[in-house]
Amino acid sequence: MTMFTLKVRIDAGNAIVIVGRAAWALLELLTAGNIGCTYIDNPAPRWSGYIHKLRKLGATIDTLQEAHGGPFAGFHARYVLRSSVTVLKATVGAADAHSSPTERHRRGFDSAGTSGTPELANNHARHSEAGGA
Repeated sequence: MTMFTLKVRIDAGNAIVIVGRAAWALLELLTAGNIGCTYIDNPAPRWSGYIHKLRKLGATIDTLQEAHGGPFAGFHARYVLRSSVTVLKATVGAADAHSSPTERHRRGFDSAGTSGTPELANNHARHSEAGGA
């Protein structure tokens, strides 16, 4: 399996590493600019999950509600990145072969098991010590 990795700086903060689909989603948001992204235009299984992860890392992302027609008329979200993001490095490589996809998912945003920010690293450590996944 191939893993996409971005090393970025959000709003002039510390450099952080984001991997997988959250990294892909951030790149899609950067490319879209003020138009933003929807799951209709940028198909992916869990846009809301990617946005949640990116927000936890400090990204400001607006959620706009839009109506859509058709046989299943209703509403969908459009996500617009408002933070300034500097891409420091982008890589595509093999995923960690020593852990299952579930284990990598539990570890979070990078191969060390943290998001790259001390606050989330400490939260992850406390959660793990408490017997959480």
